[in-house]
Amino acid sequence: MKLKKITSVQELKNAANSIRIKIIRSLCSAGSGHLGGSLGLADVFTVLYFNGMNHDPKFPEWSCRDRLILSIGHVAPALYCTLATTGYFPNKELLTLRKLGSRLQGHPGRDHGLPGLELSAGSLGQGLSVATGMAIAAKIDNKNHRIYCITGDGELQEGAIWEAAMSAAHYKLDNLIAIVDRNKFQIDGEVSQVMEIEPLNEKWKAFGWEVLECNGNDIVDLIQTFESAKSILDKPIVIIANTLMGKGVKRIENDYTWHGKAPSNTEAEEFIDELESGNQK
Repeated sequence: MKLKKITSVQELKNAANSIRIKIIRSLCSAGSGHLGGSLGLADVFTVLYFNGMNHDPKFPEWSCRDRLILSIGHVAPALYCTLATTGYFPNKELLTLRKLGSRLQGHPGRDHGLPGLELSAGSLGQGLSVATGMAIAAKIDNKNHRIYCITGDGELQEGAIWEAAMSAAHYKLDNLIAIVDRNKFQIDGEVSQVMEIEPLNEKWKAFGWEVLECNGNDIVDLIQTFESAKSILDKPIVIIANTLMGKGVKRIENDYTWHGKAPSNTEAEEFIDELESGNQK
């Protein structure tokens, strides 16, 4: 039981473009939310759910599924739109984002009953610890599934991340793959100005991780990097995915003021027109 993988690069690009459009529409309907990071991660989510991970939307609790832990819960729209696109729930439900009684709240909540969610996420810095625990449990149970954990670069300023990193290396968790959304911005501005995290690659290596780096908005590079990560043994893997905040909408790319802002109706139509015009070819 698993979703059939898409190998066509153009089909994956089209899927990522569709997910970006759904993100914009859902945030416009909500009138609030986090647009920049969600758009920037659309390619990562697309490659994971359509090409890299073993999962089955018809059986969300399949015991052999790979797990995706979203540590940066505020980019939930990217996860929701990907789950809907892969068939976990109807696309029309995306327009209920952040509304009273909706299963799609501003941060993912397992108690809301949405299929495909592995973790309730809110406060930053916690996801890698949960992913590490899941990876240890899989080892104990002799399971072959992988645990993927998406973190933000600003989130790496949290000390709990590095405690989890130390534990994961100690237990040689080669079934754990962390992805750092390296867009270099957070809510207050540039990551380097808020709290510098470089030299990032060297830090992860010093904690005992295998470090891979890629263009997080390039489908081919992402596919190759995820495949390389699966071949590494006896240590956890971190992928530094260099992305553009707001990717796909030129006017808002690398503009941190769009970290936590929803588009107006006029802006949404403008952004969608740009994406539908073939910007992602």
